[in-house]
Amino acid sequence: MIRKLLFLITICLSVCAATAQDADVKEAEAAYSVEQYDKAIDLYESLIRSYGDSYELFYNLGNAYYKKGRIAEAILNYERALLINPGDGDTRHNLEMAKEQTVDKIEPLQEFFLTEWFRSVQNLVSVDTWATTGIVCFMLLIACLALFFFSKWMYLKKTAFYLGTVMIVIVVFVNIFACNQRRELLERKGAIVFSATVTVKSSPDNSGNDLFVLHEGTKVFIRNSVGEWFEIVREDGDVGWINKKDITII
Repeated sequence: MIRKLLFLITICLSVCAATAQDADVKEAEAAYSVEQYDKAIDLYESLIRSYGDSYELFYNLGNAYYKKGRIAEAILNYERALLINPGDGDTRHNLEMAKEQTVDKIEPLQEFFLTEWFRSVQNLVSVDTWATTGIVCFMLLIACLALFFFSKWMYLKKTAFYLGTVMIVIVVFVNIFACNQRRELLERKGAIVFSATVTVKSSPDNSGNDLFVLHEGTKVFIRNSVGEWFEIVREDGDVGWINKKDITII
């Protein structure tokens, strides 16, 4: 009896939380639709604090910041949305539009074409979709093995063998894709410059030599940290040290 009561209470709380979240989301969407972008920003940020990371919330928050002309915040939230759902074309399009308004025009290093192709395939869908695909393909692999070992008909054995081989390859690659995306989501090596102008140093202190200047909205990658300093890498491969207060981790 007590277990049933606790179960019902849990269900009721979950339904109430979902209803409250839907109401807050609709309020934020309504504020955005009538161009009350400051209100929409406050509501979306409150939703993220209350309910956790969400692709839709980051995407909508990025749009609200973009409308306000706060490009660094827009880029930050588009990048966070893409960590969760890297295959979304609308987010990538909006991110590129936001990047066009930044000062720094950094040309990324050219990757080996196979690496670039591998990454593009990996980012077609989210980590959850890859995980689901992996489970389905693994179940199909088990079915193929059962057919191969227990079927009495040779054509079924051959079909199961070739199909099972394909399933093994798919399962391996799908798991690699899912693991890579999960690692990127957990490690958070990317960051966005939030200071209007910042000089990157040759060492982790203000007395270091000036190497280059970065402007608000530029994306960098964190390689190391010492005290209040991050060693960062630009997309073109240039390396230097920047104070932690000048960037926000994606």
